[in-house]
Amino acid sequence: MLKNKKTILALSLIPQYFLIKLLANFPEFIEQYYSNGFYQFISKIFRYILGWMPFSFGDLIYAFGIIYIIRWFYKNQRRLRKDTKNWIRDVLATTALLYFAFHILWGLNYYRLPLHKNLNLNADYTTEQLVAVTEKLIQKSNEVHLEITQNDTLRVDIPITKSDILKLAPIGYKNLNRVFPHLEYHPKSIKKSLFSYPLTYMGFSGYLNPLTNEAQVDRLIPAYKFPTTASHEIAHQLGYAAENEANFIGCLAAINHDNIYFRYTGYTFGLRYCLNEIYNRDECLFEDMVADINTGILKNYEEVRLFWEAHQNPAEPYFKIFYSNFLKANKQSKGMESYSYVVALLTNYFDKTKT
Repeated sequence: MLKNKKTILALSLIPQYFLIKLLANFPEFIEQYYSNGFYQFISKIFRYILGWMPFSFGDLIYAFGIIYIIRWFYKNQRRLRKDTKNWIRDVLATTALLYFAFHILWGLNYYRLPLHKNLNLNADYTTEQLVAVTEKLIQKSNEVHLEITQNDTLRVDIPITKSDILKLAPIGYKNLNRVFPHLEYHPKSIKKSLFSYPLTYMGFSGYLNPLTNEAQVDRLIPAYKFPTTASHEIAHQLGYAAENEANFIGCLAAINHDNIYFRYTGYTFGLRYCLNEIYNRDECLFEDMVADINTGILKNYEEVRLFWEAHQNPAEPYFKIFYSNFLKANKQSKGMESYSYVVALLTNYFDKTKT
């Protein structure tokens, strides 16, 4: 009887896969009934249950899961050779359970309506629009930077502990919620990752655990990156699975924060993406625009670049390839490059609002 149940469970991977592919063709349905319906209910339950914990419960599950998998493979080496069929069945049955849990608890958000449609924004933009928005971001970034440092050559060092930054992060969403009611964030569940060292060497600054709805931030990254990374992961918690959309929402949350250091990181975060796109289009124009940026801002960019260079390892590109393929499998055709598509949202949003 148990073997039959495992077989049925293993075979359920096939209809599950095709059901997900079918649902992907109905983003309006996903948007209304899952992303703005069931998901909002289940995600809040998880945040109420686990958000109060000072550590990541999901990271503990990952740790025990890794230990269990290693132990299971060790104990079943002989079985693999003698009973390959049933061994594969057990693996597929477990995969089917995880596949179902991933999509029902968070993953279906990959197939919701694109954010630009919900905000009535264009998906494309001209170079002229990009330049105008980048100039506005340079002006805002310079103003906030100078207000903090009183010296345009000094790097901004955030005088807030990383733990306090995580506590303050939801305030930006509270302010943003006045304009976008669907971005209400309560209760909070954002923590430092227990796996910060491996996360750093894999090249990632944070992630959302789709099984527990806990947001994790790499505690080793520079404090300058903490506000926008925390805001980005909160956007994932609210159901915005696409990286470009989470970047855009996280940027707006930081910019709309009461704290000047959040605003600084928000403006310079958006500016960096716009500058990268200008560089791709016109290197001479890029050089001209960079010359208008306060030297202290460029030093913050340099701080982040040096941090990641110091933590590079030969395996990092393979982790990035794996994650890029994961994104492509979940309707983000550009993979890791989809991160840069935040520029389209930023350009059209700031061009439309004129702020």
